[in-house]
Amino acid sequence: MQNKKIKMKKEGFMQGIIALIFSQVLIKLLGLIYKLYLTNKQGFGDEGNAIYSSGFQIYALLLTLSSIGVPNAVAKLVSERTSIGDNRGAHKIFKISFITFGFIGFLGTLILFFGAKYIANVLLQIPEAELSLISLSPSIFFVSIISVIRGYFNGKQTMKATANSQTIEQLFKTVFSVILVEAIGITSGINTTLMAAGANFATTLATIASFVYLYRYYKIRKREIAYEVKTSVNYKCNRVRYILKNILLVSIPMSLSSILTSVNKNVDSMTVVRGLKRYLSEQDAKIQYGILSGKVDTLITLPLSFNIAFATALVPALSSSIARNDIETGKKRISFSLLVTILIGLPCTIGMIIFAKPILSLLFPNASSGETIFQIAAISIIFTALEQTVNGALQGIGKAFVPAFALSFGVVIKIILNLVLVSIPQEVCIIGGAVGAAFATTICHIIAFFIGFKILRKNIKLNLNFKKFVIKPIIATLMMGICSFWVYNYLSGIIIEKLSIIISLVVAIVIYFLAIISLKIFNKEEISMIPFGAKIYFILEKIGLYKLQKVPKNQ
Repeated sequence: MQNKKIKMKKEGFMQGIIALIFSQVLIKLLGLIYKLYLTNKQGFGDEGNAIYSSGFQIYALLLTLSSIGVPNAVAKLVSERTSIGDNRGAHKIFKISFITFGFIGFLGTLILFFGAKYIANVLLQIPEAELSLISLSPSIFFVSIISVIRGYFNGKQTMKATANSQTIEQLFKTVFSVILVEAIGITSGINTTLMAAGANFATTLATIASFVYLYRYYKIRKREIAYEVKTSVNYKCNRVRYILKNILLVSIPMSLSSILTSVNKNVDSMTVVRGLKRYLSEQDAKIQYGILSGKVDTLITLPLSFNIAFATALVPALSSSIARNDIETGKKRISFSLLVTILIGLPCTIGMIIFAKPILSLLFPNASSGETIFQIAAISIIFTALEQTVNGALQGIGKAFVPAFALSFGVVIKIILNLVLVSIPQEVCIIGGAVGAAFATTICHIIAFFIGFKILRKNIKLNLNFKKFVIKPIIATLMMGICSFWVYNYLSGIIIEKLSIIISLVVAIVIYFLAIISLKIFNKEEISMIPFGAKIYFILEKIGLYKLQKVPKNQ
């Protein structure tokens, strides 16, 4: 009876994903809003983005060392215990993780606070970033303990806590960024350095708000959790040292992949300005880096927000399936996630390549340069998205070291390419300068994806039909690209530029959606996995796109 009760409280695989998708999309949209505000703000622009981003990337690296990878690690361990009814063991893992990573996060805060001057002046060679680093330092502690709480509820397959806390964090970050930058701009006489520090301090305030929400969320459910712990079954008493060892054995390999991702970003922060200063002024070098790290990076990561939900949900879902020895369900979830990833990533890649210049002009009218950098970086979207999903699957089946192993090869290649290409003016080489850094990032993710995917196929025998997973998505994307580009060219001479690009993007979405349906890319079982899948399938039957037959129950 108790197991049934616990099961009813869990979200389904797709329910958790939908919650995370809505959260991530809202987060990215809010992030885009404040990035648009900062980039178009007088006195901030691309140079301000360079100061802001360089400090933020160092913060992100230290944050990765102290907490990133922790949610998935805690989720995996908690999911394994709750799947067999051991809620007491799951809660013990949570408590030990909270203390451990809280301490590690506190050390990270101290390192960033006291090392800010050295990092800004020596490592980044952007002295203005010092104040930004100091303003970010308290966030490391709060995000470390936030990560543990999110991981605990993810492991219980309750994605609501993560989704809501992330949304709250981004909302506060957006609001505080605008308020602080405006206030500093007015009082300091448009001081770019102080405004960048204020924008980063907004991150600290936002993480505190997120922690307050999660603390209250846990407190409200404390009685329910206590009851689950009291009525736990299959509890195996283990020493704290043993549990801590297991936590670290799982979290370290998962964190390694995130660490390397952060290192990948910091390769640009430490090499682009240095390389560009060989033939550009310091200000122009910062502007080029600001384009890459500010505008382009923001736009490239926007479509990835749709996909990160699958990577996040796959870890506890697969861990739970394996703990129950239900391999077939795990395979179906991996295949479905890969298919959706392709259908998300491919049109975003092509769309951003085709409409790179109009998108930049639409969103950043006061600083619209960077078309070529944007187009080269857009190629990485499909491979980064696939890499995310593959990594989630690998971590879920217990191959947590593989993503780090795969990405390490990519990062080494990126470092080499950055050092060579960034130092070459773009006038000499089309993939030189800041474009070279974007090209290097793309190559990095291509390498990481193919290595990870090959190892995943070796461990899980996935039945991936080439026509379904490659040919049909490409056809749908080409239909979308050709139609939307024709509409854009046709409207450009008739209506204003901004309206023509908006209409063209809407047409692209509609055409792509219709192409997916007409090509029957999803089968009846995959449609049934979607919330309200039975109703959707019934409509598709009625209009004659699918043959009339019984639809399996939602998984």
